Amino acid sequence: MRTLDTSLISQCVYRLARKAGTTLTPACHALLEKARSTETGAARFALDTLLENERIAAAEQMPVCQDTGMAVVLLELGQDVHLTGAPLAAAVDDGVRRAYADGCFRKSICDPLTRVNTGDNTPAHLHVEMTAGEQVRITFLPKGFGSENMSRLYMLTPAEGRAGIVNSIVETVRIAGSRPCPPVYVGVGIGGAFDSCALLAKKALTREAGSSHPREDVAAIEREALEKINALRIGAQGFGGEVTALGVACEIAPTHIAGLPVAVNVQCHCIRCEKETL
Repeated sequence: MRTLDTSLISQCVYRLARKAGTTLTPACHALLEKARSTETGAARFALDTLLENERIAAAEQMPVCQDTGMAVVLLELGQDVHLTGAPLAAAVDDGVRRAYADGCFRKSICDPLTRVNTGDNTPAHLHVEMTAGEQVRITFLPKGFGSENMSRLYMLTPAEGRAGIVNSIVETVRIAGSRPCPPVYVGVGIGGAFDSCALLAKKALTREAGSSHPREDVAAIEREALEKINALRIGAQGFGGEVTALGVACEIAPTHIAGLPVAVNVQCHCIRCEKETL
């Protein structure tokens, strides 16, 4: 049994939030560079601008996007870890609160009805999963809502099958158009239930950008959906071109015999995701 004070979790969340707010992942950078190499005209100009913005943000430690996002924290907690100190959610919120203040990140969290801002970007959107062992793995994903608002959940019938899944993914991006700041990255949840399917889609966004699912049938859906999305020719920032999406990532879980849930969580070009294991 390992004893871990939650102050260490708070410090970890702080580090991850500060880095994610100012730095795109290396895989995201590589995909943007690849997209730039295939484009011409206005689309290439848009990608040049995005890459220059990324460079300046990292060098100056400034927010890489004005929407510094809702703090989504995925925490895998080993069952042989005994937590001491402040309650887990309070520790996570403390890390978010300090990071957003010290980084001069925009505070975007408010009451859904009164629209009164909480003032410190808390509470974080915390998901805890129990795992084996004595480690704590923390993933921090700041999620902007220009893209989040374009996300959709479909409750398909089993008869709609693979074609229905692909059509749902492509339809979501088509309807979104230029609003989520393309080229987008698309996380997809397949299976589970109404609630868990959406979480699968969110988890898909934390995979290394451009990676393929280990199951070939799932990877085939990723490839087909990406090809059809790019055929829409919405392009970088809506200027048209070859690259509307940088990639599609699917996660899958067993579901009920009567259903086929599909959740599509849209991410803008600004893929910000940091991980650390304690």
